[in-house]
Amino acid sequence: MARRLRVLTVGLLLGGLGAATANAQGEYRGTPAQQRACRPDVFRLCAGEIPNVKAITACLAARVSRLSPDCRAVFEAAGYR
Repeated sequence: MARRLRVLTVGLLLGGLGAATANAQGEYRGTPAQQRACRPDVFRLCAGEIPNVKAITACLAARVSRLSPDCRAVFEAAGYR
């Protein structure tokens, strides 16, 4: 499960929003492609969780059916349905 959470952080600290903090804490933010895929969904569905990576990941995972196709693919590839 911890590995899934690392994989699924999917760049959920966006742009300059907490990026320095995330890097200082060593949190994995996903690949650039994962970040691009999920950035709009973070703002649309989970903006209140920014900059907490774990909370953003949990928020998106709880809403897989409402994610954009590209972001949903990221989560489904990691086993979330």
